[in-house]
Amino acid sequence: MAKRCYYDIVGASKTDTTVELKKAYRRKVKELHPDQNQDNPNAEAQFKEVNEAYDILKDPEKKAAYDRFGHAAFEGGTGASAGQGGGHQGFGGGGFSDIFEDLFGGFGGGGQRGGGQRAARGQDLRYNLEVSLEEAFNGKQSEITVPGSVACEACSGTGADGGAEPENCPTCAGMGKVRAQQGFFTVERTCPSCHGRGQIIKNPCGSCAGAGRVQKDRSLSVNIPKGVETGTRIRLTGEGEAGQRGGPAGDLYIFIEVQDHSIFQRDGVNLFCSIPISMTTAALGGEIEAPNIDGGRSKVKVPVGVQSGKQLRLRGKGMPALRGSGMGDLYIELEAETPTNLTARQKELLREFEAESKNNNPAGHDFFSRVKSFWEDMTG
Repeated sequence: MAKRCYYDIVGASKTDTTVELKKAYRRKVKELHPDQNQDNPNAEAQFKEVNEAYDILKDPEKKAAYDRFGHAAFEGGTGASAGQGGGHQGFGGGGFSDIFEDLFGGFGGGGQRGGGQRAARGQDLRYNLEVSLEEAFNGKQSEITVPGSVACEACSGTGADGGAEPENCPTCAGMGKVRAQQGFFTVERTCPSCHGRGQIIKNPCGSCAGAGRVQKDRSLSVNIPKGVETGTRIRLTGEGEAGQRGGPAGDLYIFIEVQDHSIFQRDGVNLFCSIPISMTTAALGGEIEAPNIDGGRSKVKVPVGVQSGKQLRLRGKGMPALRGSGMGDLYIELEAETPTNLTARQKELLREFEAESKNNNPAGHDFFSRVKSFWEDMTG
């Protein structure tokens, strides 16, 4: 099946500037990100396709080659897939590499001729970790289990039985590539014997079948610092996938998600808590107890005649700052509660109170005065 145009894949045009091309790429990867398209089985493949296309178009030299020759400029490949972080790493393995060297002075990847793919860094891993608001306040030591691959102990990650070193491939002499003359062209392709590695294993390890890695769940202890927020990223160097053929391991990235709380709402380092108060407390004033995220209590004085929505600030009773020192604040929002299920006597008292309260509601009196003027103006 013919490959789609890279510009169509990214959602850009050939005349776009570098900035316009980058904006189009960002829109497309955000639209197709697998985490946002879990119901689309093709999302991951489309996401990789966009990254493969942008990997070519963002490089001025590769873009120039693509604009001139199209996909033919990169046929033959280097053996790396787009899913491994870049399907086109230079032009050293392409069928047109010699042409590019003649035309452009050797920019086409000549520097990669010195050997095939040997040790390769392992992939990075992502782990999503949920913590409560209290845990985000206090910090914690969390134990997590991470599925993934680790270096094979039997062969020390070499893939060879007994840990023996791999040997240079006799077909390509360790280059990982072979050349063939086709008319006026010299075509360079991935070595069919070692698949671009430049080395072969005569006696593969029985434990890992020559892969140098085995699947194994690992238990790790993670320090969750005080003040983490949703989106906080913790990096554990070397705790990702094991490298290939003795290469270094990738990294593990832990993404924090702080759960919603039944009492507090969070905004950065500040906390908000809505507390209902009785109608009489709102009118006469008084004192209430406000909960704190650390489990303590704070006495709060309610002003006389307070209105619903009034916020009272408790300094230093919020969340700790993740970076640096200091604490956020706790904001108490008072909500005057209308009584329900009144007895006959309570209703009678409220009616008496209403009759005596004509001058006790300044906001209401002002509002209805303005309404009266509005109606008078409307009737001429």
